[in-house]
Amino acid sequence: FIFSPLPVESFEVTLTEEGEICGFRIHGQNIPFEAVVLDKSSGEGVIRAKDKLDCELQKEHTFTIQAYDCGEGPDGANMKKSHKATVHIQVNDLNEYSPVFKEKSYKATVIEGKKYDSILKVEAVDADCSFQFSQICNYEIVTPDVPFTIDKEGLIKNTEKLNYDREHMYKLTVTAYDCGKNRASEDVLVKIGVKPTCKPSWQGFNKRIEYEPGTGSLALFPSMHLETCDEPITSIRATIELETNHIGKGCDRDTYSEKSLHKLCGASSGAVELLPSPGSSANWTIGLPTDNGHDSDQVFEFNGTQAIKVPDGLVSTSLKEPFTISVWMRHGPGAHEKETILCNSDKTDLNRHHYSLYVHNCRLILLLRQDPSEAENYKPAEFHWKLDQVCDKEWHHYVLNVEFPTVTLFVDGTTFEPFLVTEDYPLHASRIETQLTVGACWQEHSGHDNDTETLSESSSGGNARMAQFFHGNLAGLMIRSGKLENKKVIDCLYTCKEGLDVQLPEEVASTVKVEFNPNQSSLTVEGDDIDAFDKVMQHISYLNSRQFPTPGIRHLRISTAVKCFNEDSCVTMPDAEGYVMVLQPEEPKISLSGIDHFARSAAEFESQEGVTLFPELRIVSTITREVEADAESEATEGADDDPTVQETVVSEEIMHNLDTCEMTVVGDELDAEHEGLEVDTEQLQQRGLEMSSSHLGLVITGVNTMANYEQVLHLIHYKNWHTEALFDRKFKLVCSELNGRYISNDFKVEVNVIHTASAMEPFHSAMVQPNFINPVHQASVDLSGHNLVNAHQSSVVPSAATIVIVVCVSFLVFMIILGVFRIRAAHQRTMRDQENGKENEMDWDDSALTITVNPMETYEDQHSSEEEEEEEEEESEDGEEEDDITSAESESSEDDEGGEQEDQQGASRQQQLEWDDSTLTY
Repeated sequence: FIFSPLPVESFEVTLTEEGEICGFRIHGQNIPFEAVVLDKSSGEGVIRAKDKLDCELQKEHTFTIQAYDCGEGPDGANMKKSHKATVHIQVNDLNEYSPVFKEKSYKATVIEGKKYDSILKVEAVDADCSFQFSQICNYEIVTPDVPFTIDKEGLIKNTEKLNYDREHMYKLTVTAYDCGKNRASEDVLVKIGVKPTCKPSWQGFNKRIEYEPGTGSLALFPSMHLETCDEPITSIRATIELETNHIGKGCDRDTYSEKSLHKLCGASSGAVELLPSPGSSANWTIGLPTDNGHDSDQVFEFNGTQAIKVPDGLVSTSLKEPFTISVWMRHGPGAHEKETILCNSDKTDLNRHHYSLYVHNCRLILLLRQDPSEAENYKPAEFHWKLDQVCDKEWHHYVLNVEFPTVTLFVDGTTFEPFLVTEDYPLHASRIETQLTVGACWQEHSGHDNDTETLSESSSGGNARMAQFFHGNLAGLMIRSGKLENKKVIDCLYTCKEGLDVQLPEEVASTVKVEFNPNQSSLTVEGDDIDAFDKVMQHISYLNSRQFPTPGIRHLRISTAVKCFNEDSCVTMPDAEGYVMVLQPEEPKISLSGIDHFARSAAEFESQEGVTLFPELRIVSTITREVEADAESEATEGADDDPTVQETVVSEEIMHNLDTCEMTVVGDELDAEHEGLEVDTEQLQQRGLEMSSSHLGLVITGVNTMANYEQVLHLIHYKNWHTEALFDRKFKLVCSELNGRYISNDFKVEVNVIHTASAMEPFHSAMVQPNFINPVHQASVDLSGHNLVNAHQSSVVPSAATIVIVVCVSFLVFMIILGVFRIRAAHQRTMRDQENGKENEMDWDDSALTITVNPMETYEDQHSSEEEEEEEEEESEDGEEEDDITSAESESSEDDEGGEQEDQQGASRQQQLEWDDSTLTY
């Protein structure tokens, strides 16, 4: 048999001899094909699949086939078969599958600043069996505007250098296409992280660190560590600086005055403050420009044109004893001219400088000339210190301990010895008084040098002026005679209330060295073990011990230097910078309360003790805190009519110091000839307080507790030796804390003078004193709110002579009015008949009467008084025996009749002092 070249589906078998083909047989197992005869005579047949073919399961089939004729005999038992022919069948593919990625997601990390040829490779597969449909012909990044590209092999690379600061992580969506243009059924996510270039630096450092006042110390770098990029480090040195130059004089010190700080630090007494805050008690600094005085001790600016004269007698001119000069100074840059801080020179005639402290070419110089009584020989006269601090435009604290001929200078708590000491002769004898000045030197004559002793052109007056002006800022200039300050006190005066702190862990204490600067605004850490170094840095903290710290920013800077084994490849560590934000403290509210209105008799004002102005004064300070409403309070609030109102704040009483209480007179100034204010000076001294007084009032100064201030203020007495023309006096009290940063309310007190008539006073003298008359039409004098306390009750109760005088005057007036009434009644009877229903109007002439009122008695209220007046007027019109009743008897009877009623209603009524004339007959 020979197969003709027909398609595999059909074929033809040719018979060598004439006959018919009856069938075909396929040899093999599980062959999904069958052969069918189409034409027996021609031998044409067809191979067909039994079921649907799947290329993905098997894309080629190979088997053998034989043809059979119909055979001889009736049953074809002798049929013959052809040779075996091999059949190859290939199944054509359909693009029925889409690409699928091998991974659910892809991730890679790159280093910033580098351009890669390949970052990662994505790969997708296709389940189709044919080469055309199973191959991935293209990959595509779906995410727009990303600096990456992908090729046909699935390799992703960056198109530009990446920057860690701009983007830490890129997320891309990638898809794939097969060669039949089928897209992947699901896109794949690709994450590409950007790692910063390894730079030696401090890691884990928060630039903003918030500090809440009153919380103690706060760790600044709890998670910080040093990244060295695997460099072989041999030693590390780091300096941490806390910049607080914007706060007062260099850090958050207490804002008390310098004199108060000396007291708190235990300095010896006797200091004289030459630059006090301007006020009524110290007015020589009023003309100088100052800061607000709230964030630091009062700071004075000297611009080269201003200076002040210190009042005579404030400082002793004799400095033979040991003495101390202390001052805060900010100066710079240096100038070629002398700039005077403090100068004591001749007031007239000569220009001799007895002693002075000045700056010249970044040198601090103390001039101290010998007195004329000294022996005529050379002795030290000028002490020179060349210091960078003098010209660096920063605040520094200077203390000079002078124990002639030795002078020791402390700058910010550090000792400096003079590099140059010059000698001079003593001053020649003279009787010229001296003038102490600050900010310049007083010179009578402008044409001579500092130390000239030449007479000026005019012995009287002359061209007196200031010279050698200071350019810069000064504060806290003080002189203390008789005793030197010790190092402990000086350190206390300079030490800040805020700064850096560190508690070294025991395991690293021996391997790491830590050093602080004097005011703890900077510390240096040295070591060679990186792990130990990290632990020390993590224990560095910020501490502010002030009760009410100054809010604001404190800049932080970490400067680091490292050494390596190979010095050529040693790394450079950049500075790390941040800041501490001190939050606003809860400010105190200082409240003054007590009796603000009372009356005293004139005798008490004139007594030796006088009148106590603040007997029940109470000083309380509170702060208001915000609190979260708890469940109980919320439930209570929900029961109220307005559930939206919630208690979110609570007041809490706190204790702190006061430094000033000022009492001033409201109204006319004090007249020294007739009145004055007194305080027990011994009690003041026991509490370390000072007092200054003037015609405006008095000021108590010094740092002390509120309780001590209360006790001292209770002892203020007011005396007046001429009370005839005095009816009342008003005073105002204000207390403050921290040099005026927190001020109390204005507590005003009014005290009234109760005048009483004298038993021996002649009648005519009372007639010519209308100042004490209460006219009849002023029936009620309201003294509600007054505390009518009187220690001398006998001076208030009317005497027998007074009662007799009042009775006689009343009877005399009654007789005169009665006579006039009868005359008018006789001549005008007709008119009287017409006006019979009207009330008689009586004019009471009291211009010459002195009426004495007892303020301790309790009177009826206005309503009951009016009722009794109507009843007694009716009785008086009838002309009955009421003629003989005196005013005093009438008041007594009213008290008896109204006693019961007053027992029931007196608790709710105001006490009133009234002039009751309802019982007087006409």
